[in-house]
Amino acid sequence: MSVRIYELSKELNMENKEVMQLLRDRGFEVKSASSTVDNISAQALIEEFSGEGTDADSEKTSEPADAPASDAVTPGPAVPKLPPSAIVKTPAQIEQEKREKEAAAEEARHKREEERAAVRQAQREAMVTPGPKAGPATPPMPERKSPPPPPMPSARRPMPAPPVTAPGRAAPSPVPPRTPAAPSTPPAPGAAGAAPSTTPPPVKIPAPVRPTNSPIIPPSVPKPQQPGQQAPAAGKVIEKEGEKIIQVKPPIVVRDFAVLLGKKPFQLISELMEMGIFASMNQAIEEANAKQIAERHGFTLDIRHRGDDKPEPKKKKDKPREDDPALMEERPAVVCVLGHVDHGKTSLLDKIRKANVVSGEAGGITQHVGAYQITHNEKKITFLDTPGHAAFSKIRERGANVTDIAILVVAADDGFMPQTDEALKFARNANVEIIVAINKMDAKGANIDRVKQQMQERDLMPEDWGGETLCTPVSALEGTNIEELLELVLLQAEVSELRANPKANAEGVIVESQVEQGRGPTATVIIQKGTLKVGDALVSGPNYCKVRAMMNEHGKPIKTAPPSTPVRIMGWSGTPTSGAVCTVAKNEKAAKREAEENEQALKAEANATPVVTSGASDLDSLLAAIDEQSSKVLRVVIKGDVNGSVEALADCLNAIESDKVKLEVIETGVGVITKNDVTLADSSEAAVIGFNVKQENGVTALAKHHGVRIIQHNIIYELITSVEEAMAELLDPEFREVKLGMAEVRATFPLAKGQVAGCMVTEGMIKRDAHARLLRKEEVVHEGRIGTLKRFKDDATEVRAGYECGIQISGCNDYKEGDRIECYEIHEFRPSLR
Repeated sequence: MSVRIYELSKELNMENKEVMQLLRDRGFEVKSASSTVDNISAQALIEEFSGEGTDADSEKTSEPADAPASDAVTPGPAVPKLPPSAIVKTPAQIEQEKREKEAAAEEARHKREEERAAVRQAQREAMVTPGPKAGPATPPMPERKSPPPPPMPSARRPMPAPPVTAPGRAAPSPVPPRTPAAPSTPPAPGAAGAAPSTTPPPVKIPAPVRPTNSPIIPPSVPKPQQPGQQAPAAGKVIEKEGEKIIQVKPPIVVRDFAVLLGKKPFQLISELMEMGIFASMNQAIEEANAKQIAERHGFTLDIRHRGDDKPEPKKKKDKPREDDPALMEERPAVVCVLGHVDHGKTSLLDKIRKANVVSGEAGGITQHVGAYQITHNEKKITFLDTPGHAAFSKIRERGANVTDIAILVVAADDGFMPQTDEALKFARNANVEIIVAINKMDAKGANIDRVKQQMQERDLMPEDWGGETLCTPVSALEGTNIEELLELVLLQAEVSELRANPKANAEGVIVESQVEQGRGPTATVIIQKGTLKVGDALVSGPNYCKVRAMMNEHGKPIKTAPPSTPVRIMGWSGTPTSGAVCTVAKNEKAAKREAEENEQALKAEANATPVVTSGASDLDSLLAAIDEQSSKVLRVVIKGDVNGSVEALADCLNAIESDKVKLEVIETGVGVITKNDVTLADSSEAAVIGFNVKQENGVTALAKHHGVRIIQHNIIYELITSVEEAMAELLDPEFREVKLGMAEVRATFPLAKGQVAGCMVTEGMIKRDAHARLLRKEEVVHEGRIGTLKRFKDDATEVRAGYECGIQISGCNDYKEGDRIECYEIHEFRPSLR
């Protein structure tokens, strides 16, 4: 705001011209009575001339300087008006007043800077030092005694105290006005007219609360340590048995160490310089030097390294063991169905599950392992269906190892077969209980007693024959005695007392793994103990998994899987090995770390195979390498739909016996045939073998371009036969000579182009363009092809025994009576692998 001159004249009770002249002398640019001046200058002018009469009277009635300060100024009732000539200052006075203003402003600026630095230091220490959750309080500011103001010259008038505009709040300080030069006596110290300090009081700024994620900024200006003040977070001073101990953690910073010693940082820096150590207050010093300085000042330095001040861990209460009998609960039985191929294992399970799995299998045979769970008489039973083909012996062995009860299916019309005996051996090796189901009891030629006799020969005495083996005849097609078979399973499970701890850490066995489109790697797992939940982390060899979803055998999602439950788990990093054990880890990070360690251990084990060489065997090794290089090798890349099928196919291919062609499996994998597989096969000169899988788009064209052979089939034994044929094609063909006929030379006839032998065909036949030899007394005179064959004057293709003909062998003109001509063909044969 601003005040016009004529309004100011009314307040001062002066003429407009006098006020205008006064303002011009003080440096204001005014042109008329309507000009304006700022409110602060106008207020200062009003206050100056309001107290002028009082000052004048005080000068007249003032006593000597040694009079009491209370009588120095006597407020007068009237305010006289001074003429403009009485308020003009000399240039020296104006310059002196200017220097005083600058000195006062500089002093005030220094004070404000010091106060702000102290406030910042307090804020930083509040952020660094851990305090109560309510937030650190602002530490009290150290009181600073300001130096006394410089003495005012006699020509300067003292400024009165600013008027109070509101309760507890003072008006803004006016700009010191320029007073006219008038001789006066300076007021005594402490007088009422003494000029108050123009420096505003320090404003306390509350320390801001540092956010949790904001970085801690190290203070650049150290806070002076006052006696009795608490040490910063860098360390602390304690007294123990009359001894002062400083506890710090490295690094020992000069600034913080000085505070702990009760010294200024520059004092500690001076001591370090005397010791030959040059360091700033933000640098760290060595522990030995810090101990030496602490002992010099009467302290004992206790350096706490990381982990030294950790409290002793509390002794955990002993948890009950996972195999504590008190924690065990009854669990469902896991039953494996074993037997020979086409004895009705899957049909029996279909009847139990009321499903039709057989129709979905290629060739009508089971080539995958399946896990299902049913409920009978309010009790659950988990079933495993295993393939019966000879190629899947490892799958049958795994199925026997993870189950509690094995149902051995034997056809009543066939009896025990090779795969039946093999399955029986697997069940006995796994030490599981065996129940015999004699299937096809209603088939033509069924003989149940003969099957029981074969059981007795194999130490499987039927229960109705006085033995201990549970046995019942069933019909999978008609559903006969299915209930009795399930009752036997529940009875055997009750006798076996199958129990598990559902609260233990979950652990299971990988039954099968595969790569599903849209889901990635999945695995069928049977939980053996504990309860698996969605979100748990699993480890199985070099693969890990965070369980994203679990599904039962019907494809419905479930949240938990108690013991003996078959589940399909999604979220694996790769396809785990069938038959491997999977365990629960603490979290996904720990599972990944454990899987990487397992992978490194497997690689180290593979690379640790020692190679023993000696000088005596160098020649043998060289010859063996030459033979190996010259031998025929069929390299293959195997891809299958599930891990178990890939493993079974690789075992079957490696089991092909051949001394002429070797088979080498370069890589195996689960999933569709990709372009990468074709590229790998091309670089390795291999073929791609696909079992029950499809191809990616563009694979066929890429394989044709690179000349890579792809062999695919949905039935495993058909695929094995195709691979054997491909191995045989690598062998060099064999040639065999087949005799066609014989002719005897009876006469010779000269021609322009040579001679022609007139012959009688004695056996077989003579064919034109066939191979022939001219024999003379058991000696081969000439070999070639029959170029001309005539019957009288006509050309003939062949002449049979008992007929005469004219024969000319290409390149031969020496025929004699009594010679014989033998006609034969050369046939190409594919050699066998064995």
